[in-house]
Amino acid sequence: MPFPPAERLSPRADFPWPPPPSDAAAPPRSDDPAPFPEAAPTPFPEPAVWRYPARASASRAQDTTKPARETDPPADTADRPVVLIHGFRGDHHGLALIAHDLRRRDVWVPDLPGFGRTSPPARGLDLDAFTAFIRALCAACEAATGRRPLLVGHSFGSVLVAHAVARDSAICHGVGLLSPIVQPPLEGSARFLTQLTRLYYAAGRALPQPAGAALLAQPVIVRAMSEVMATSRDRMTRAFIHDQHARHFSDYADRTSLAQAYEVSTRHTVTEAAAGLAHSAHPLLVVAGDDDLIAPLPAARGFVEDLRGLGADVDLQELGGVGHLLHYERPHHVAGAIEEFTAGLDAEGMQD
Repeated sequence: MPFPPAERLSPRADFPWPPPPSDAAAPPRSDDPAPFPEAAPTPFPEPAVWRYPARASASRAQDTTKPARETDPPADTADRPVVLIHGFRGDHHGLALIAHDLRRRDVWVPDLPGFGRTSPPARGLDLDAFTAFIRALCAACEAATGRRPLLVGHSFGSVLVAHAVARDSAICHGVGLLSPIVQPPLEGSARFLTQLTRLYYAAGRALPQPAGAALLAQPVIVRAMSEVMATSRDRMTRAFIHDQHARHFSDYADRTSLAQAYEVSTRHTVTEAAAGLAHSAHPLLVVAGDDDLIAPLPAARGFVEDLRGLGADVDLQELGGVGHLLHYERPHHVAGAIEEFTAGLDAEGMQD
């Protein structure tokens, strides 16, 4: 299953880094080869960001002799960008299938600090570092495109997105939470596996460098984790999931940043940010699978009800027969939910 084409964006050429204040955001001039000024010193690592372009509208723009198909969006609606935030030990590859299926609009997918091609900040990784990075990236996206993005996070990424928006609601146009982590891992049905995982990461950090690095990237352990998380019975889908984990699950900067990120992933949930999400007044999309051991559906339903009790406008989409890896097992359905949600916001006239 080949990945869809994407282009890696260049900081300062394709978007400003560090970004300007949100009220100063403006799209660059198209005739300027270096539209953004040289960045000043910043605590943020330079981001590795990939853009998946809105292909349907782009193809029509390139060839105006072809009639518009019924599936092609109007030119004036194919412009709201989406920023996707991946989960723990992932990178931009994990959300590529969803990005591919969001055909109506540009999709930005970064590697989070400490993963893929984005280095961790010198001061280390904690919740503040991750949320500051996401807020800066959204501001950069707005400055480059002229529109605030829809911000969507999967799993660990949902926790970071929720906290980033709770701290600064102006960074986005709406919020999407996929397989949201709604309860501490030690309280869920998979708490025994969580205990084993904690011991695994503790040993990986404590052992001497060669042994620790080998343990954390051990193919048999990575495959075991992949087998536990995958719920699809389709052989090709399972083979694809295992291949992606084998290729990218160990693409992290170093053992220290991995351990720091793991601590963030186990200490924080989206429920901590519930009040801030409701106060942001942003419409929310929650997508959850009914066979998710890591983020159980009953807990997700309770989270949604709590948000609605706080006055939030929440759209809950439940997917049957899928677990935590809905970005691999049901990317088309997830993309459809995101597209319908975003198009609805635009149709209601919600302004940037």
